[in-house]
Amino acid sequence: MAKIGTHVVSTDEKTGIQALERVHPTKPTRPGHIEKIEFEYKRHGALCLIANFVVATGQVIEPSIGPTRTEEDFVAHIKRIVDTDPTAGWVFVTDQLNTHMSEGLVRFVGERCVSDAELGTKRKEGILQTMPSRKEFLEDPSHRIRFIFTPKHTSWMNQIEIWFSILARRVLKRGSFASLEQLRERLLDFITYFNKVLAKPFKWTFTGRPLQAG
Repeated sequence: MAKIGTHVVSTDEKTGIQALERVHPTKPTRPGHIEKIEFEYKRHGALCLIANFVVATGQVIEPSIGPTRTEEDFVAHIKRIVDTDPTAGWVFVTDQLNTHMSEGLVRFVGERCVSDAELGTKRKEGILQTMPSRKEFLEDPSHRIRFIFTPKHTSWMNQIEIWFSILARRVLKRGSFASLEQLRERLLDFITYFNKVLAKPFKWTFTGRPLQAG
């Protein structure tokens, strides 16, 4: 359980968000006619969105939008969000992607939480040696900045995935974007709108009871 004053956020990347421009504009619904959406489109590239869903408030904060999702991208993203409240506790819920257990992330947590830690060397010794050893360090509940990794193949347990589905339905599914910059602006505009109008904590409805044979 997180301590009072600790930020608990669900974090993940949505990759391959394509800037697709419809060749012809959509024709809206009118009496006797359904909406008509052009099926041909032009491609203008793709972006990756790294987003944080605040479990307590339902807001999406400090998004990062760029062309890649490298180890460096994720570490920079985590640094930026921690720096919004640098002395507070942070708990990040994320999946077990290798970039979420990287050398750079361990070094960052080490600098902020355990300055005298002997981290060792990647692939050779110490905390940095293997992914399991790095994961164990990042999960340490004594750290002010720590990570909770969802079990493999259960990404739906991370609440940011619910928000990504909202984004896909409301913005991406029927969208037409003439450029990567227009796509980026639309993503940021929706996040601003969502935080002002729609944000609220998600209420879990799954009971966890085992399935029973009929």
